[in-house]
Amino acid sequence: PASAGFTTDLHSLGQWIQDAERSIFQTILDVEQAVSPQIQKQDNDGDGLNFLAGRSVHDVNRVALEATRKAHGEGGVPSLRISIPAIDEFNLGSLFYFFEYACGVSAYSLGVNPFDQPGVEAYKKSMFRMLGKPGYEI
Repeated sequence: PASAGFTTDLHSLGQWIQDAERSIFQTILDVEQAVSPQIQKQDNDGDGLNFLAGRSVHDVNRVALEATRKAHGEGGVPSLRISIPAIDEFNLGSLFYFFEYACGVSAYSLGVNPFDQPGVEAYKKSMFRMLGKPGYEI
């Protein structure tokens, strides 16, 4: 799995997700309640964002999430949306369990045993040989 922190990654990974080959599956994590500052109006409006004054950063991020989800959906990006009420121990623990379980299920569905690592052994043997570990000589 790879992660993209939106809105930060919308211009880099977001472009790849939107227009690249469909070899990925997008999971959108939506936090319903977030502590978020309110955007203040700036005297000079140098960044042109004064139209956002009075809104919370969370509100702007939710709109960005919806716009991204809509664009990616129209672009054919397969996705799953998971909503949690808040970022806390219970919800994070539930997410960790969900993703661990999903990783195992998806590996099995691709014919890969997620609990055996034959693909990893090649680099480990090479590394041990290069480091001079006894029993791994050429």
